[in-house]
Amino acid sequence: MFQDAPVPVMSLCDLCLSRVCWSLEQLCDSRADGSLRLRRAPSLPTETADQLLHKMTVEGLLNDRTVAIFRDGKAFRLRRAFIRGGPVSPGAFRLALCPHRLQELDASRLAEGHASGAEVLAALLTNPELTSSLQMLSLAGLQLGWDPLGPDGGPSVRAAGPSVRTVGGFSSLRALRTLNLADTGLTDAALEEVCSLPLLESLDLSRGAVTSLAPLLGCRATLRSLTAHGLHGLRRLPVVMPAAPGVPSVLIRLSQLRHLDLSDDRFAADDVPCDSSEVDEVVQRLLEGAPDEEGAPDEEGLILPALVSLDVSGRKAVTERVVRAFVKARPSLVFLGLLATGGSACEVLTSRENLKVTGDANETQVCEALRRYKERECFLHEALVLLYNLTVDLSTPRQDLLQLVLAGMRSHPSSLQVQLVASACVFSLTTQDLAEAMAPRLLAAAVDQLLLSMQSFPSHAQVQKNCILALCSDYILLEISFNRYLATKLVMTWLSSHDDPTLQKMAVAIISVLVAKLSTEETTQLGTDVSIIRQLLGVVQQRASLGVVDNTLRFALSALWNLTDGSPAAGRHFVQCQGLELYVEVLESYCSEPSVQQKVLGLLNNLAEVEELQGDLMEEDLLDYVLSVLGDPRVGVEVRYFAGGFLAQLSSRPKAWTLRQELLETIHQQLHLTVMTWSPAEKEMVSYRCFTPFLPLLRTSQPAGVQLWAAWALHLVCSHNAPHYSPMLQQEGVVLLLEALALHPGTHADVQALARLTLHLVGARQQAQMTPPGPPHKECSLGPSGD
Repeated sequence: MFQDAPVPVMSLCDLCLSRVCWSLEQLCDSRADGSLRLRRAPSLPTETADQLLHKMTVEGLLNDRTVAIFRDGKAFRLRRAFIRGGPVSPGAFRLALCPHRLQELDASRLAEGHASGAEVLAALLTNPELTSSLQMLSLAGLQLGWDPLGPDGGPSVRAAGPSVRTVGGFSSLRALRTLNLADTGLTDAALEEVCSLPLLESLDLSRGAVTSLAPLLGCRATLRSLTAHGLHGLRRLPVVMPAAPGVPSVLIRLSQLRHLDLSDDRFAADDVPCDSSEVDEVVQRLLEGAPDEEGAPDEEGLILPALVSLDVSGRKAVTERVVRAFVKARPSLVFLGLLATGGSACEVLTSRENLKVTGDANETQVCEALRRYKERECFLHEALVLLYNLTVDLSTPRQDLLQLVLAGMRSHPSSLQVQLVASACVFSLTTQDLAEAMAPRLLAAAVDQLLLSMQSFPSHAQVQKNCILALCSDYILLEISFNRYLATKLVMTWLSSHDDPTLQKMAVAIISVLVAKLSTEETTQLGTDVSIIRQLLGVVQQRASLGVVDNTLRFALSALWNLTDGSPAAGRHFVQCQGLELYVEVLESYCSEPSVQQKVLGLLNNLAEVEELQGDLMEEDLLDYVLSVLGDPRVGVEVRYFAGGFLAQLSSRPKAWTLRQELLETIHQQLHLTVMTWSPAEKEMVSYRCFTPFLPLLRTSQPAGVQLWAAWALHLVCSHNAPHYSPMLQQEGVVLLLEALALHPGTHADVQALARLTLHLVGARQQAQMTPPGPPHKECSLGPSGD
């Protein structure tokens, strides 16, 4: 229930629950307080209700408004409530969840600024039935206050101070068997209260503030599992207090323990404080089987004979010799934690099939560490470093490893050391062809985590580099679903402050591909940011000044082409940033480079479609040059096509024409002559999202050359993808204009013939009732078909 790692394939149940979660607004009405209530609420099985709450939490949809659907006790009967990390207030928690007879509650690490641990506990105590039913409670990572209990044994209220804090109250939860209080600052007094619970079997007091473990003796008859990771405050008792039970004496007398975790998170420090020496002593006695002064081993000579799971990761004193002796003496052992101890290479560890080990000796041990330690930053980082070294030259797709890495990234989104190594692991696991063999949903989750890392650490060069390297994959950028707008913004932000040539090339390539996949609204929004246009123009100028023709130049040109497509604001920014002057230079300097010329002329097409920018384009030298490109038979159609579009747009509005009339007539004549020489293209040179810019060109009053270019363009796309474009032509009124041209007596015969051919393609498609969608296409007026 509590596993939140992504899986390659979602079950039908998961799909249905996810659909319900994302449709709550449509399925619910609002109460007076704004919270949601299902309109039609069938009585769901308890297990299904639990799964729905869990799904809402992991999908990030749980909040005060949505959790309110569980106020309906007839439709929902919760038993296992999972709200880990959710932004839920004390009031919403009490109203929605506390009326249920919960058996398990995971309220770990609730979002900061919402319900505290003390408030969760106080709310639980308002329902007497719940206090007698709750068997598992996790408040890890929450603030509990730890004030003393009130005179009635319930939570008291601190009168002084600006805030009210409830405390304790654990003694009222008499049915508790499992309690997780890791990272709550557990105190000695609170531990005393917790250990009075009559049924307590499992306790996690990791990283608490306790100085003594003596209270544990109060539950030694029931305690089966003790997790005491990173207890730095334990004090060594002085010699003058021989009667007081020390750490070794306490732990070794917990004879019913089956799991014991004494791992230490200070393994990376050069000098470990002496307060860990007593725990080290326990570890040595356990591993060596030495008896304690106050408690002898069982008849077989073992201390804690029921122990089947021991974690001593981070304890540097562990050696292979004592590990070998410990494992051989305990045939029932199922887990041994040895990460960062130096003892995990012992050969006996591989001879036991049912024994799970965390360590650094092999991949199996490293994977086990990633699974078990995803909540422990120090161990997770260590395991990720080991994994990266194992996967640098990976040639086989490993979805299982990627899932483990992502789980760790989700658990520590604000940890620089985790995100740094994890992002490098994501790159090594998805590089080259490895990504194509992985489930798209898993890759989408990976990209989401990379983007989150980029947002969290915008100034850390290596994190940004790792993420850019991982994103620079055609398969991921084109086939995987993720927030491409956010990705574009983040990569652009990085590009604006770095000039590493290799990474610049990757960043510009990513931007070029992403921009082509954005919606019209997203492209328009990006185009309003003048800094993006200026930055990309800077890349073009830099590469052009070197006289090189490389992918960096091509990608930057493509990105600008797409950004200005259908976005007048982007076009204005382009002109304001002296982009037009730069492009004229590029057009002339790269006259023998079709790929460059195509992209430059494609952007000029976009500018020419914006009426207010046409005045800036009325430069006779520019038009003469483009006219020469249009009429040059040595230039490919893929370049001359865009030269014709640019000239057709500028020459279609006679009232706005400010140059020589002879030039205007020459353009019209050359358009007609050139288009008639073009053979049908073998491939789709361009894709369109809308045909609005074509409407003025298809009017019956336009010169034949302008009409002919537009008709040829429509015939081009329809001949390659009529099922996709035919509905667009109908909906946008293009078909009506083509019909008018075909029937108008003043239409040139060449235009009429091309209009009828296009109408035939559209009509054939309608008659056959072909409805399959076309392939993914760039949604814009004019844009590149490649790159």
